[in-house]
Amino acid sequence: MLEMRPDCERCGVDLPADAPGAFICSFECTYCAACAEALDDRCPNCGGELMDRPTRTGKALADYPAAQERRHRS
Repeated sequence: MLEMRPDCERCGVDLPADAPGAFICSFECTYCAACAEALDDRCPNCGGELMDRPTRTGKALADYPAAQERRHRS
């Protein structure tokens, strides 16, 4: 199951699990759409392709909440 990280690792913008606009690599490094575009859809951590992260809504989100640990490095 995806961790659904709560923020962009590059700029820190909030990325709610129930909203579109997040991009992840196969290691779940997470970026907003603007940062993914600036990175040419390549993860700077592993070099993997950044893809649209699916959303998690309703009962699934209630039963399996998103991660709380923020990953943005100031």
